[in-house]
Amino acid sequence: MNMTIDNTKAETIAGPALSGIQAAPRSGKVGVMLLNLGTPDGTDFAPMWRYLREFLSDPRVIELSRVIWYPILYGLVLTTRPKKSGANYKSIWNEERNESPLRTYTRAQAEKLATLLTDTPNVVVDWGMRYGSPSTASAVQRLMEQGCDRIVMFPLYPQFSATTTATASDQLFRALMKIRAMPAVRTVPAYYDEPVYIEALANSITSHLATLDFEPEVVIASYHGIPKPYSDRGDPYQAHCLETTRLLRERLGWNDKKLITCFQSRFGAQEWLQPYTDKTVEKLAREGVKSIAVVNPGFSADCIETLEEIAGEAAEIFHHAGGKNFAHIPCLNDSADGMAVIEALVRRELSGWA
Repeated sequence: MNMTIDNTKAETIAGPALSGIQAAPRSGKVGVMLLNLGTPDGTDFAPMWRYLREFLSDPRVIELSRVIWYPILYGLVLTTRPKKSGANYKSIWNEERNESPLRTYTRAQAEKLATLLTDTPNVVVDWGMRYGSPSTASAVQRLMEQGCDRIVMFPLYPQFSATTTATASDQLFRALMKIRAMPAVRTVPAYYDEPVYIEALANSITSHLATLDFEPEVVIASYHGIPKPYSDRGDPYQAHCLETTRLLRERLGWNDKKLITCFQSRFGAQEWLQPYTDKTVEKLAREGVKSIAVVNPGFSADCIETLEEIAGEAAEIFHHAGGKNFAHIPCLNDSADGMAVIEALVRRELSGWA
């Protein structure tokens, strides 16, 4: 059906004709923003306090009522935890750049992605953090200053959780809420079962195991945990983790005794997803298992949870309980396999835009 609307009536409906105003031309540039969890700016008390306050004040991370949680956070956690966390960060700190490994790797991923996308015109790559710096808002600003009117945001979390992926999206849209001429946005979905990701993990595992002078009897796929009530209320994270492990077993030809799933990094008194990584490592050693390896499929880059908690603390627990050989398999980081995952998913999401 063809319809013709009289200009006079149209002005009555939509207001006076804006005859002298032209729409701003499209720049044609598309921004790609890699977004990871975050990092403190230093290991001393003050930067650790700022980082932990921002992180632990997020209602997606701590779902307790503010009335209950804030007195605990400000009265206990933020008076004691910054010193302990700072010492842990100091043990893995990139002294050359004076920054955490997570910041080093995320920057490297963005720089390498920019190089990989040089054949795609008008694409600008940047990166940011959900907590700490560089902030999500600053990454959006830099992309817009370079003429990007569309942004593909890539939360670097393979498995979806409201505590990670969702809060990254929250932060992006908080930044956009302050912008009148805001860009259009796409977000890369969780990629826990993407063939390119499973292949990259399998290659990483087999290539690292080939460098060892022992063969692990058990390989633990250790994922960051979340409180069990979050999962019970519908967070799909646990199911995503279990599916990643299942696909890895299938790809590697291993059974459920060789590759097992565990969850780490619990915080507070409530129950978290089980089995716990630290308890499992200790149990295996006490049962006579002498050689194990741990991989962290839920982390796109090595960080405090993988380098200090697993490569350091879990190894110590295993040896103290009678274990002999322990290996931590690095995250994909900015390796060729890791970049293949990021590039493939970004190119897919750029379809129709670039």
